Amino acid sequence: MSGPTASAPRSTEQESTAGWAPTPALGRAVLLAGLLLVAGVLLGRVDLVVLAAPFALGTAYALRRRPTALPQVWITSAEDGPLVEGGEVSAAVGVGNPDTVDYDVVVVRSRVSPWLRISRAGFASTEPADAPPPAETSTAAGRGRSVADRPFVTSVPAEAAVDLELAGRALRWGRHPVGPAGARVAAAGGLLVSRAVITEPVGVRVYPRTEPFEAVEAMPRAAGLVGAHHSRRPGEGGELAGVRVFAPGDRLRRVDWRVSLRARQLHVAATLSDRDAEVVVLLDVLAEAGRSGGVDGAASVLDTTVRATAAIAEHYLHRGDRVSLLEYGPGARRLRPAAGRRQYLTVLEWLLDVRAEAAQHEPYDQVFGPQLLSSDALVVVLTPLLDERSAQMLARLARAGRFVVAVDTLPADLTPPKDRGWAEVAYRLWRLDRETMIGQLREHGVPVVRWAGAGSLDQVLRDVARLATAPRVGGR
Repeated sequence: MSGPTASAPRSTEQESTAGWAPTPALGRAVLLAGLLLVAGVLLGRVDLVVLAAPFALGTAYALRRRPTALPQVWITSAEDGPLVEGGEVSAAVGVGNPDTVDYDVVVVRSRVSPWLRISRAGFASTEPADAPPPAETSTAAGRGRSVADRPFVTSVPAEAAVDLELAGRALRWGRHPVGPAGARVAAAGGLLVSRAVITEPVGVRVYPRTEPFEAVEAMPRAAGLVGAHHSRRPGEGGELAGVRVFAPGDRLRRVDWRVSLRARQLHVAATLSDRDAEVVVLLDVLAEAGRSGGVDGAASVLDTTVRATAAIAEHYLHRGDRVSLLEYGPGARRLRPAAGRRQYLTVLEWLLDVRAEAAQHEPYDQVFGPQLLSSDALVVVLTPLLDERSAQMLARLARAGRFVVAVDTLPADLTPPKDRGWAEVAYRLWRLDRETMIGQLREHGVPVVRWAGAGSLDQVLRDVARLATAPRVGGR
């Protein structure tokens, strides 16, 4: 039992020491001192020995305390609250010196996602107050550039640490990595250099910016017993349905005394119950189009889809409705219906993993399995209508009696390819074919409206609610 225990410290020390290698400066110093000493002894010249003495003594003095421990590198991300597109992001790459020997030169470099524009970077010391400060390096970024992808140099005293602070702006939603980060150290007067120590990246969550969105209260049907939408069913609520004669079980606070005194019989005010609705937001992720320019630039299909989903979910969840999310794609991800602020935060987290992915087969049966979609739910489909299967899916939902609203997420400023030949003509023909497909969907009873923020769905929701409450005419 004592053998392995005694050999463990030596093994650890050997591994730590093995991470250090001599620099060319050490080789040159040893070679020059050795040549001068050998030449002085062979030739009997004392002046050559005197010349070799500074090199030998300087090398020996620098190597009197050799480092044994490699530097420690870590990445921390400061998240005081939810980070939204366009918000300020901050992170730090820490470098620690666990050894008893000072690190003369520390070179730190870190990769950062291009959607995190780092505009300020510099070292901040976290060492004891009585220790000497490190050599601080800071760089100001030019306009539209990130300063993170460059080496930063500092020094770290023994048993201390420094932080390379990175500050900038988040340009787009998603999970963006900060790192991997690495550091190399030179010690013993630059005669020894460590191997590169690399740490794993840290993800920064950037939530989509919710565009202003308001919609009318018209809903096709309501399913729950609580909520902000009025139903046709009598019950406890705030919408007056009429006045009727008092019946056993009625509450006294519902008695209409003015009508009761006039009719000389107790009458109560009848109300309609408040009921919540279920809203299903379906994200078409079969194709992507357009080039994302971040929060200040042009929006791609995924940008519009994700931001519109966040705005729609925020609106209906604020009104007490239940919201669920579905992906129309090979992944067929889904988020169960729920209400409240927790569901809104879950929606934002769920949207961070939205990716466009082509499917080799029809994903309809995979997405709309049995008992996954309520018959009373309002289905809002966010689709660019770039794939014929998306149009077929909308038509099948309409034929199944679902309340469907299609929101066109294709960028309005989508330009044709600039290739020579028939590219522009083919683009115009594709546009005409797409308009024909939208017209066919409207003939099938699927309203198609372009996303334009606040008020985009008002008229469509009124039409859908009017169709849902209209009496159905049966053939004889």
